[in-house]
Amino acid sequence: MTRRKFTAALAGLFAAHRVADAADPNPAPGSGVQKLVLSDEEWKKRLPPQAYDVLRHEATERAGTSPLLSEHRKGTFVCAGCDLPLFDSATKFESGTGWPSFFSYIPGHLEMKTDFKLILPRTEYHCARCGGHQGHVFDDGPKPTGKRYCNNGAALKFVPA
Repeated sequence: MTRRKFTAALAGLFAAHRVADAADPNPAPGSGVQKLVLSDEEWKKRLPPQAYDVLRHEATERAGTSPLLSEHRKGTFVCAGCDLPLFDSATKFESGTGWPSFFSYIPGHLEMKTDFKLILPRTEYHCARCGGHQGHVFDDGPKPTGKRYCNNGAALKFVPA
């Protein structure tokens, strides 16, 4: 790879990072969500092993393994770490990805950041209360938002209406 191509690739990644940040910024400070801060040991005691790995260490559960894929009742999907309501069941849709997917979230209850783990930037989202990793958002969802919030089922609990 030439120096020119390398420099162009870095510039492209930087520009994509800026676009990703501008596309769905963090909610404004003062959204009313009080932060929950626990030690790593407290999180280990509080959460099942898979939820701990996903929420606290940004792991990803295997596609197609979440029982929440087949959850179609009316209710609310809440953070498995702190019970903050994140998604209304009316926003859930079948994406065919193997993870629970939603086209919108409860305003102020998610925080976004750019993730470069797969080299190209992606928008990752976390619970606004406990900071637990939930998943990634993509621009291939249905109307009215065009967004797909692809969530780890281990990071959620369902509360029926």
